[in-house]
Amino acid sequence: MAAVTSFFSAPSQCSERKAIVSSARTFAANSEGFRFRTSFSCHYVGVRTTASSSRMVIHCMSASTEPATVAETKLNFLKAYRRPIPNVYNNVLQELIVQQHLMRYKRTYRYDPVFALGFVTVYDQLMEGYPSDEDREAIFQAYIKALKEDPEQYRTDAQKLEEWARAQTASSLVEFPTREGEVEGILKDIAERAGGKGSFCYSRFFAVGLFRLLELANATEPTILEKLCAALNVNKRSVDRDLDVYRNLLSKLVQAKELLKEYVDREKKKIVERAEEAQKASEAVRKCLGEYSMQATADFVLLPPIANDPL
Repeated sequence: MAAVTSFFSAPSQCSERKAIVSSARTFAANSEGFRFRTSFSCHYVGVRTTASSSRMVIHCMSASTEPATVAETKLNFLKAYRRPIPNVYNNVLQELIVQQHLMRYKRTYRYDPVFALGFVTVYDQLMEGYPSDEDREAIFQAYIKALKEDPEQYRTDAQKLEEWARAQTASSLVEFPTREGEVEGILKDIAERAGGKGSFCYSRFFAVGLFRLLELANATEPTILEKLCAALNVNKRSVDRDLDVYRNLLSKLVQAKELLKEYVDREKKKIVERAEEAQKASEAVRKCLGEYSMQATADFVLLPPIANDPL
């Protein structure tokens, strides 16, 4: 399962809007004095002037708090789910939460349902075969809450997109810009942001979400993915690369789970064999004790009577 983590190790590609600063430079050049003070991020700008001087002072003040650290996110997860997790799953989860933390706190990050569908798909496949379905869902809840997001929203949006995709055909899937509907609106919003009119952060989970839509719509033709990427303003090369990695991941997951199943079956067999050996040993001890008790009783019965002492 260690090879699984390679799927999440590469950095995401983000499209960011560039700030326009030419007007600020002109403003500074025309002023007698210019001072700029900033903290972590600028959300409020105040300009102060005096009657005696044309000197202007611009104060940049932060109204936001610093993002959580990786250590804090991992600690939040451990606090939310206190039960032990088998190493074969825990190692992957720890790597996964670190990588998603880095995506979650990017400046350009914005939650979208396709990303959620991709994550839910990967999580469910990673955790398939977990000993307890109840614990598997509890881990999911703790994981998403540790990232300060809503696990119910992830599940609800993923289910919504899956149901929509099942009702689509290969042609209708890529024609969402010309149609009206809730999911069509979601995809239009993603296309607009990815086209440079808003904040959009591409990730491998997004690529998996697209793959899941195609899979559920039975859209297997390679040209459909190309058309869908074009409609969403997403780089198809990045999607192709990440889907290749994802397919390799699925193959490794199958192999890892087969090895895990063999290990579990082998351990169960050993437990049964040890229990049978213990039972046989216990029966042998009881048998020996029983035979010894019977022999002792017989010896006591056969003892000659003690003669009376003439004295």
